[in-house]
Amino acid sequence: MTILGWLQISLLFIAVLLFIKPLGLYMAHVFNGERTWLTPIFSPIERALYAVAGVDTKKEQSWLGYTLSMLAFSIASFLALYGILRLQAFLPLNPQGFANVEPGLAFNTAVSFVTNTNWQNYAGEATMSNFSQMAGLTVQNFLSAAVGMALAIAFTRAFVRSQASTLGNFWVDMTRATLYVLLPIAVIVAVTFVAMGLPQTMDASVTATTLEGSQQVISLGPVASQEAIKQLGTNGGGFFNANAAHPFENPTALSNYLNIFSMLTISAAFIYTFGQMVGSRRQGWVLLTAMAVLLIAGVATVYWAESAGNPILTSIGVDAAQGNMEGKEVRFGQAMTALYAAVTTGLSDGGVNGMHGSFTGLGGLAPMFLIQLGEVLPGGVGSGLYGMLVFALLSVFVAGLMVGRTPEFLGKKIEGREMKFAMLAVLILPTVILGFTALSAMLPFAAASIGTGGPHGLSEILYAFTSAAGNNGSAFGGLSGNTDWYNTTLGISMLLGRFAYVVPVMAIAGSLAAKVRVPASAGTFPTDGPLFVGLLIGIILILGGLQFFPALALGPIVEHFAMLAGQTF
Repeated sequence: MTILGWLQISLLFIAVLLFIKPLGLYMAHVFNGERTWLTPIFSPIERALYAVAGVDTKKEQSWLGYTLSMLAFSIASFLALYGILRLQAFLPLNPQGFANVEPGLAFNTAVSFVTNTNWQNYAGEATMSNFSQMAGLTVQNFLSAAVGMALAIAFTRAFVRSQASTLGNFWVDMTRATLYVLLPIAVIVAVTFVAMGLPQTMDASVTATTLEGSQQVISLGPVASQEAIKQLGTNGGGFFNANAAHPFENPTALSNYLNIFSMLTISAAFIYTFGQMVGSRRQGWVLLTAMAVLLIAGVATVYWAESAGNPILTSIGVDAAQGNMEGKEVRFGQAMTALYAAVTTGLSDGGVNGMHGSFTGLGGLAPMFLIQLGEVLPGGVGSGLYGMLVFALLSVFVAGLMVGRTPEFLGKKIEGREMKFAMLAVLILPTVILGFTALSAMLPFAAASIGTGGPHGLSEILYAFTSAAGNNGSAFGGLSGNTDWYNTTLGISMLLGRFAYVVPVMAIAGSLAAKVRVPASAGTFPTDGPLFVGLLIGIILILGGLQFFPALALGPIVEHFAMLAGQTF
């Protein structure tokens, strides 16, 4: 680790911090239906969309109606994307002449992009036509992110309203998230990416002459537009197989900075939006502080582990001062690779600029554990907020048990009904991750897909299901995922990680909205100060440790000690 490296990391976080308040306020105005500087541009489009779709903007929905609308929209999105992939050979903008995507892979990919996971069991430049990339994958990058934002806003309204039976209108919230937030920012970022050298063309490829004089065909396509929403919507799916390590997705240190900045900004600002809408900006900063502490700890762990180098290589004479550069791009270096790895897994982005499977034992453990904490640091756009609020409810419930008082959060009493739904949501991830990992490790045909034996092979499987259930999408590398088993089980994991989690969350929202919002009293546990930050961090770490430490001990932790002993597998 170096001072220069930490300076690079610090400047990125400072840049994000500067945008949190103005963007957070803007989004609060958008979702409150207030006038913004973009209203004259998008309001006519918004009204036209409602007229065509038959949406009554004045008609609000109960938590169940809101949730059913979200599920219906997600099913329709899945069917549309699955159809595009299965009919790819017959659709336009296919200059490479790619064949239809086979059923298992099409199922996995459609589920992946609809759930905002963007797990990819394929090489994009060798599988997907320009039409599939644009009309299929890029469109879902917008819509799946907008769905997460809409759900978070509905949950936020549950704390604002008193004795209410409705949480808003799903179709209105999703439309505004797309039109007023994601689309304009994506246009700006995409144009900036083009200026930085990212391709944005309908050409399939270009032929270049190498330094040796031979001819090389280099794939092209509408990369910049997909890259922009990939990061802003915390999607992570790359146009190319190498993702953000590819020079056409991420050519320079400056584009790498913009990648990470784009990932963080909307998710972090959304927490400020929450504080603004519930009338307690301090509460928003408390949640953001807890997220920041854990995320910075993750960055520090990866940076330290990778800068220390690989003990096995050090033992044979390789200079440890160079760190572990396996699987990393020299143009980014240790610090910005570590920052990217922690941010992409602390969020639910999943894009990578280095190969996590090439990290050291502890360097690979940190990104995996950040996902297992629940994708709340600060998580995906919207999904990170409602995930963190579940942990906040659990924290005040624990605090209430310790002091013998009925727990309250933002004026709403937290009772048994909310705790039952919260625990149901929290238990989804470990059940799916550990269950499918155990099955895959035991079944010979599933275990045959790993690239390396021993604890690293277990880590490959564990990371895959962690990434899928956590709706992250990054991969540890080495695992051959394009098989019937993994296409199916990873697809099921993504579905459960998104929808089996969010349904009980929305049930909590409905229950809270119906309660009377009471003012704080002398017996109310304060949730807007440093004490609650510590409690919240403790609850998140305890749950993550209890659920996943045994599995981690058999994978990356064993690998770490084996590397210290000079052993390979």
